[in-house]
Amino acid sequence: MLDIQTQLFEAKDVRFGPIDHETHPEVESKWTHDAEFMRLMELKPVRPLSPAMVKKQYEAIEKEMEEDKNLFYFTIRAREDDRLIGKAVVEWIDWANGNGYVRLGIGAAEDRRKGYGSQALGMLLRYAFGELNLYRVTAVVPAYNEGALRLFQKFGFVEEVRRRKALHRDGGFWDIVAFGLLNAEWREQTAA
Repeated sequence: MLDIQTQLFEAKDVRFGPIDHETHPEVESKWTHDAEFMRLMELKPVRPLSPAMVKKQYEAIEKEMEEDKNLFYFTIRAREDDRLIGKAVVEWIDWANGNGYVRLGIGAAEDRRKGYGSQALGMLLRYAFGELNLYRVTAVVPAYNEGALRLFQKFGFVEEVRRRKALHRDGGFWDIVAFGLLNAEWREQTAA
């Protein structure tokens, strides 16, 4: 049974929030200049973005959220000072079958490996399964992103598909791994 008192948008050290069009474009623009972050976060070719370009992306995200209703985008903020540290997304929702994709990233290198990603993924799953009532979620990760592989496995995700040598990066080819987690599996874990 889901506890109605459970805080939906807050964890121990992080909280979810909306996009702030004044301060966030500058912060996220800096992340796009970090090749490591971009290659961990994106499967498509990456490039640095100006704050104005990031702001345009935010506008497109908000329009899609409002019109298509199959994207839920959250900023991840540190609770201690409310600064932007990452983003968490439930996207490509197929409402007829209760399927969605989850994605998240912690932007600045100094904010990684502090447990923020685990806390954010816990909240994102609670939202996807408890609030949106999805039947299953999928996470797609490049095989070189060992931190993400461990994170999704820690939360009970099961490797379902491995597309061999499907991603070209730095002169080499990497597998792309798709993980799945069912609502019932998530509920079983949270009840334990």
